[in-house]
Amino acid sequence: MNVTPTSLPDVLVLEPKIFQDERGFFFESYNARKFEEETGCSPQFVQDNHSRSVRHTLRGLHYQIKQPQGKLVRVIVGEIFDVAVDLRKSSPTFGQWTGCRLSAENKAQMWVPVGFAHGFLVLSEVAEVLYKTTDFYAPQHERSLLWNDTKVGVEWPLSDCPILSQKDKQGLSLDDVPLFD
Repeated sequence: MNVTPTSLPDVLVLEPKIFQDERGFFFESYNARKFEEETGCSPQFVQDNHSRSVRHTLRGLHYQIKQPQGKLVRVIVGEIFDVAVDLRKSSPTFGQWTGCRLSAENKAQMWVPVGFAHGFLVLSEVAEVLYKTTDFYAPQHERSLLWNDTKVGVEWPLSDCPILSQKDKQGLSLDDVPLFD
């Protein structure tokens, strides 16, 4: 596994070693021992989530203020632009964002630790996203940072208006969302 820090050092891109031949391919999508050796993190994942979305769907920027979740995100169909925003007040990168393309083709994953909002934009006709979380979904603690907050300034690769849920349309600005210490 190749691990690359992003512009936000705690957010990592993981590229697996892929074994491919005329039959197809094989790779380990997760190995706890290797993950800890390569990242220095030892999360305990408790839930796997799977979403399917059409082109231009933007999901996010979500986080849970209590029962916060670290997320290991990958794509099994299509391509997304995956984004993390640092919401830790005491962090030197507070309010900054990073993003990368994850796809079924590149098989890369993004590690989004606790303390970050997360979201993605679907770039292909359809995308299926799998992600592991370090805590259970708790809707009463879920919050949304506005996807286009000018203070954060995420540069989404948009060619059209995104498709948003009602919840995401009502996201709050960085100045108004609850933050992590």
